[in-house]
Amino acid sequence: MVTLTITGRQGLRERGFSLIELLIVVAIILIIAAIAVPNFLQAKIAANQASAVSTVRTLTSATAAYSSVWSNGFPPSMLAMGSVGGTATCNGAMLVDNSIASAPSQKSGYTFSYTPQGGAISNPPPGCGAGFLSYLITAMPNSVYTGTQSFCADEAMIVHYSSTGAAVATPAACEALPSLQ
Repeated sequence: MVTLTITGRQGLRERGFSLIELLIVVAIILIIAAIAVPNFLQAKIAANQASAVSTVRTLTSATAAYSSVWSNGFPPSMLAMGSVGGTATCNGAMLVDNSIASAPSQKSGYTFSYTPQGGAISNPPPGCGAGFLSYLITAMPNSVYTGTQSFCADEAMIVHYSSTGAAVATPAACEALPSLQ
């Protein structure tokens, strides 16, 4: 039986990847990331905006429920739509989550505000803060990376939007904006 041994460079097996191969793989990953990241950011903005619209609709439904249940007009504040204790009252109606009802009223990259409008109800129920005749709910993006549109609604319960993301100051300015379908 003859045994051959190979010595020198011919007998060495190459192990691992060469620097060129690694650079090519890194370049391919960077190209894929450059294509995917902007699409991911746009999808995140769209999701934040959809969440903001949903929250504005929840707040408008809560104002209608408050008005119906407590016979006190619309809530005197957003905090009155949240909860203060274990039992629903006109000062803590337990209609919305406290993360929205309490300052800073932020969710999914948006800040929400509730501003009573018109006059206060003249004879509020005992122990209740006076409700109001109308209101304005707004949702403003915290930055251009969380949303590009602002939203608003009033007692008509129609959600309107501003594609510029600008603040909406009055119910008339809100109603002048295009409405969501």
